[in-house]
Amino acid sequence: MMKNLMNRRILLGVSGGIAAYKSAELIRRLQDLGADVRVVMTRAAQEFITPLTLQALSGNPVHVDLLDPAAEAAMGHIELARWADLIVVAPASADVIARLTLGKGDDLLTTVCLARRCDLVVAPAMNEAMWHNQTTQDNLQVLKQRGIQQIGPASGGQACGDVGMGRMSEPSQLAVEIANCFESGELAGKTVMITAGPTREAIDPVRYISNHSSGKMGYALAQAAVDAGAKVVLVSGPTTLACPEHVERIDVVSAQQMYDACMSRVQDADIVVASAAVADFRPVTVAEQKMKKTGQETMTIEMVKNPDIVASIAALETAPFVVGFAAETNDVIAYAKYKMQRKKLNMIIANDVSDASIGFNTDHNAVTVLTADTQQTLPEASKFQLAQSIVTAISKELTNGPSS
Repeated sequence: MMKNLMNRRILLGVSGGIAAYKSAELIRRLQDLGADVRVVMTRAAQEFITPLTLQALSGNPVHVDLLDPAAEAAMGHIELARWADLIVVAPASADVIARLTLGKGDDLLTTVCLARRCDLVVAPAMNEAMWHNQTTQDNLQVLKQRGIQQIGPASGGQACGDVGMGRMSEPSQLAVEIANCFESGELAGKTVMITAGPTREAIDPVRYISNHSSGKMGYALAQAAVDAGAKVVLVSGPTTLACPEHVERIDVVSAQQMYDACMSRVQDADIVVASAAVADFRPVTVAEQKMKKTGQETMTIEMVKNPDIVASIAALETAPFVVGFAAETNDVIAYAKYKMQRKKLNMIIANDVSDASIGFNTDHNAVTVLTADTQQTLPEASKFQLAQSIVTAISKELTNGPSS
């Protein structure tokens, strides 16, 4: 399968060293795979390559100062950390590796790394004597124990004239390895059907009833499931989102159409994740022509209940593993647990949509993953990061089963 980073957010940290010139090409290689790239540079890095160069290549402002009032007012260090799906430090000098090991937060790059909720990758680049120094090797071992991944270095000629280990891996190889960071294999061999987005229930040829769902969570789940090795069928209501690569998308408009599409494909699914915001009711009749104002001050539209997609799937004799969503404005956990029990779901994802800063139409959310036996709170993060955590929770539940 061709590597891709579609819809991925990569924060590239550039530290001081002659290998900083390779960062320019790395940005291009990441973009070629579909990534959205933003850059943080240390002061030392700016001695080797200018922020303007990396800004021109990335298409985004380059962040250089920890206490820049303008930057903090827009996308400050905490927002940068929340934005990223993966942070890559390339080149990672011996100094930056040492400061990461100590948990330093004395510049923008190390502060962002401390504030991250995503994975961190370092691509070492340094003189071969510095590479072989025991302190450097000890530092790298500490980072490895903390779950920080290392790519490279390579062996070869160095700018100082020495030959040996310490060259930063080539950008083309780094891009492939970075793409590999998203592939977990947790759902290898499984078929996952995901519903996403809103539904639209027609009133007449012009008007409809709908909701604020953007579909971002469902599309993030589709990407995360592909990364986990699954075959993915995405049943999507109307959205403006690009379909992730290697995903089969079935476009629908109404709740009835979504129900029909799901029931026609559910027999092939091992897992169903119902993240769509499906209308509970639809108009009994749909006017054939645009309805006109006739002077009345009120209008009454008779509604009829739509089919309950997730409950219908969970009620099947050979039901797959079914995951529902509960978007609530109050008593979120209690309502979610009741919904899970009433609809006989294996898992439910609860989120509080009363907070306008997360959830509908935003890139971030905070949710709680519930099963009959467990409750896991996932703090605010990008929807893709949450999708990865949800996929991991599903994989663990399938592997271990309910706890006794």
